[in-house]
Amino acid sequence: MKILVAIDSSTASQYVVKMAATRPWPSGTVFCVVSVVDPRQWEGLPVLVEDAKHQGQLLAKGAMDALAQSGHEVLSDVHLGFPKKAIPEYAKQWAADLVMVGSHGRSALIRFFLGSVAQAVLRTSPCSVEIVRPASIPALPSDGMKILLATDGSECSAKAVSSVASRPWPANSQIRILSVVEFPIIQTTPSPAYSEYSDTFFEAAYNDVRTRAERVVADAQKTLNATGLNLCEGEATPEGEPRTEILDKAKAWGADLIVLGSHGRQGWDRLLMGSVAESVALHAHCSVQVVR
Repeated sequence: MKILVAIDSSTASQYVVKMAATRPWPSGTVFCVVSVVDPRQWEGLPVLVEDAKHQGQLLAKGAMDALAQSGHEVLSDVHLGFPKKAIPEYAKQWAADLVMVGSHGRSALIRFFLGSVAQAVLRTSPCSVEIVRPASIPALPSDGMKILLATDGSECSAKAVSSVASRPWPANSQIRILSVVEFPIIQTTPSPAYSEYSDTFFEAAYNDVRTRAERVVADAQKTLNATGLNLCEGEATPEGEPRTEILDKAKAWGADLIVLGSHGRQGWDRLLMGSVAESVALHAHCSVQVVR
């Protein structure tokens, strides 16, 4: 497994390194620590650019030392460029399987005006992305992790289930599976079209959606049970809007990590319909891994 750890001088990046260093990974995993120096901050001042590159090298060296304790191979690089573009491009060139990046925790308003490196990396990286938050790091390795696995039965969700099943996790970790029962918006204002549908039709549609969600959960349980992972009981098929239910259930349970698949919508599709994965990743109280 090839893991790209993107860092800067922020506290958020310290948590990324700590999470990467303390979590178990598959045998043969290789880390690459990359620090991107944005030249726009020191335009016309080459001496300061060189100083920033030197500071980036020191940051990368510190992260390498911490990750080396995990026993895995560690590489590093200091890259000159714009972080929002440079990190996804580096991930593509290096053929990374996972990018780990910190969240600076800006408010929704500031994020709207200034943008977010984490958001850009999530949107444009060719591989899975994990946005790491401080609350997701157990006090002790023996505490394990509480992992909420959200699935809707789609191909991308199946990949998320397989990803969780194939990875090593800290001892005593718990996995909780969630498949939100989402019903289409039904027009309640009387109309000729609405009158054609009987109560029996809507009851059948309700039962079909719920049955599908229950089957999705059962399939995920079967996959995870085969690995010996500890599955946590709880409401697995709540009704409601997916992103709201995932965020609320994760917070109420005290999850350390949410894992879900990405439908990979691009351009206008994402703008008009939104992305459950992106919304969860940006607003969760804990770390979120979006699997591609």
